[in-house]
Amino acid sequence: MSFSVDKQTLDDLNIFTKKGRDSVFGLFNRNRTRGGAEILEQMFRYPLSDAGAINQRSRIIRFFQTSKMTFPFNEEWFDLIEQYLSNVDERSKLSQEENKLGRTFNNLIGADTAYRQVAKAVTAVIDMMNAFQQFLDQLSTHKDHASYLEETEAIKAIFGDAELQHVLQDAGKEKQTYEKTAEYDQLLRFKKKSLLQKLLSFAYQLDVYIAVANVAESRKFVFPLALSGTEDTMKLEGLYHPLLEKAIDNDLLVTPRSNFIFLTGANMAGKSTFMKSLGITVFLAHMGFPVPAGKMEFPVMDGLFSTINLPDDLSMGYSHFYAEVLRVKKVAEQLAQSRKLFVIFDELFRGTNVKDAYEATVALTAAFARKKNCIFVVSTHIIEAGETLKDRCNNIQFCYLPTLMDGEKPVYTYKLKAGITEDRHGMIIIHNEGIIDILKINTN
Repeated sequence: MSFSVDKQTLDDLNIFTKKGRDSVFGLFNRNRTRGGAEILEQMFRYPLSDAGAINQRSRIIRFFQTSKMTFPFNEEWFDLIEQYLSNVDERSKLSQEENKLGRTFNNLIGADTAYRQVAKAVTAVIDMMNAFQQFLDQLSTHKDHASYLEETEAIKAIFGDAELQHVLQDAGKEKQTYEKTAEYDQLLRFKKKSLLQKLLSFAYQLDVYIAVANVAESRKFVFPLALSGTEDTMKLEGLYHPLLEKAIDNDLLVTPRSNFIFLTGANMAGKSTFMKSLGITVFLAHMGFPVPAGKMEFPVMDGLFSTINLPDDLSMGYSHFYAEVLRVKKVAEQLAQSRKLFVIFDELFRGTNVKDAYEATVALTAAFARKKNCIFVVSTHIIEAGETLKDRCNNIQFCYLPTLMDGEKPVYTYKLKAGITEDRHGMIIIHNEGIIDILKINTN
């Protein structure tokens, strides 16, 4: 079963946005080719749920980070080659018998655009193949390239084709005449098309690996270790939000005995940012990508579901509270299928009154906490619910983000601490903003 992430979660964590580089995808999208960007998007759309596959992808990206290898191709080749290979109309095939005086004249005066386009594309294909061979030669000088060995062998197998080798050797010896171009065109576009398309795919994958490796190097991200088997402990050191400047880092340890994080803190203390940081990191880890942390080990989950910025659905007539209820129901249905999930709820049931929110938070937290193979992070302002849950559940990890007071001014550390907060500074903030005084102006 694949790793599940729905649209609400992608939106909550800002994985994709129209702003591009303000998104997590935009952060990693440093590809040189359009094909590379498409593969990267597919990786983001479909994270991995197998520890072996996750760690293997991580090893490949780490190799390109440490080897400092650069993208060996001219990106201008690829659109030209893609268009060339997609044109399988037999009428566009060059024929050696058509090299007549008129064609030669047209070529000399630059009028034979069809031939010139084919000749340019054939040259690009040959240049790409030569670059691949140089890349393989460079790769062989790195002793630690075993992580990329499967791809290396597949590329070598393509170049084991005798006719492609003949083209490479022949093209390097003499000028590319019309006859030679026609010969190469028939071979490359119509006979070896599938092999060339495989080469393109390897080039695009290489584009992704090198681009992500460069992001890891420049951002000082680390490669997490996916734990196999029944290991259910997650260790995070120096976790931070990758899209924030001067982000504050935090540590977190989750075990089957503490798999439910009950998070409290005043408004603006950083609860939502912490949960987004955690969700993004878990998401990237399941892609086999480097993460914004100092160290990470994690159990492989079946899916990630978050509820942080849940909108009303006015088109369906849903209030915010009912939208929350439906969201919780969706997660409950996934849990009922014995799925191993990472679940994030920011302020459960903020859309209803305090009494109902308290009762629902206690009841659902206690029910969720029975799922010892899952990981839950729930934030709330209802600290009384935490006090009740202390006596009901033995696997809840109570954490809070403190607020310090500098006179009448709240100061936020954004550093996670154990326990339940007693901070209630809402009215202080309202008074500091002078709202009451504004309303008194011109009041009789």
